[in-house]
Amino acid sequence: MSTKNSGNTGATVFSAQPKTAFWRTGVAEPGVYGYENLYKSGFQLPANARFSTYGSCFAQHISRALQGRGQPWVDAEPAPSNFPEHLEARFNYSIFSSRTANIYTARALEYWVSLATTPELADTVELWEEDGRWRDSLRPMIEPDGFDDAEECRAMLRGTARAFRRSIIDTDVFVFTLGLTEGFENAQSGQPYAMCPGTLAGSFDGDLHQFHNYSYPQIMASMKAAIEGMRALNPALKLILTVSPVPLTATASQDHVLVATTYSKSVLRAVAGDLAQEDAGIDYFPSYEIIASPPTRGQFFLPNMRSVAPYGVQLVMEHFFAGLDLSGARLTHAADKAAQDRQAVLKAEERALELACEEQVLEAMNAH
Repeated sequence: MSTKNSGNTGATVFSAQPKTAFWRTGVAEPGVYGYENLYKSGFQLPANARFSTYGSCFAQHISRALQGRGQPWVDAEPAPSNFPEHLEARFNYSIFSSRTANIYTARALEYWVSLATTPELADTVELWEEDGRWRDSLRPMIEPDGFDDAEECRAMLRGTARAFRRSIIDTDVFVFTLGLTEGFENAQSGQPYAMCPGTLAGSFDGDLHQFHNYSYPQIMASMKAAIEGMRALNPALKLILTVSPVPLTATASQDHVLVATTYSKSVLRAVAGDLAQEDAGIDYFPSYEIIASPPTRGQFFLPNMRSVAPYGVQLVMEHFFAGLDLSGARLTHAADKAAQDRQAVLKAEERALELACEEQVLEAMNAH
């Protein structure tokens, strides 16, 4: 089969592209502080669009930035009115839109959605007891000293499951930051754990606690199941997915931690990107690229090469808000007044090192 020379068609395709489509004019010349149009939301949102935020440690920066900007942020499980303000973060209040603590994996998000849609599932969650103090295995550090008894522990979990459900129903945009491909599950029930049992709490049983380095198909299936469950509660729900740029603290994969980190971020980035490509109700926001791509030369990481420096967080959030289209007419939300009352003028860059990250405890296991 012969083909005819169609002239300069190929060149025309590229000459019609904007300057951001070329490495020289999109990256090399503007530099990392001069990127344009890294993110352009596909949503037209009302000016007072409400956001719920969840995910890995880096997601906490988005929570703070939304609050600091005065954008309505869903706090479905606020601290009691008489709770000391200086202890709120320690007890995981106002960090995410409910007290789930960090949700590191897609499998864990899927499980939390199941808790929100099937309340009786909370009665099957594994509880751990040590020295008379009780913890639930989904968020073992939600109460620094644990709960007084199993009944209180489970009742608080049920309350958070209800709050998580409300944060889905009462929001316009659900922001989720994917953090890890690695996780542990109960071999009998399939319940995921926040961390490997025996690190923060509980005890490790090699036959019961199984390590999983979730693959692309598994993560995609978990994300689709979670999204389907959330949209059953809120059909108009929009999602913004992003990938944490923070490297793994440690890996159980037997690979070098650098290789394991590259695998994890690559797979999560592919899943998030593909979901956004195939679903008009999902955006992908490139926080990972802004912080961890080669042109940054690691300048946004602190000396430990993991924690993101305050000015890196600030740059990420500048791109986030620049790309949102919040030009639509304001909506009337019954909970707006309560949400606004809780808005504190918080600068994410000033509190960048104060993240609640269970994963950091793994460094204590480093014997070298």
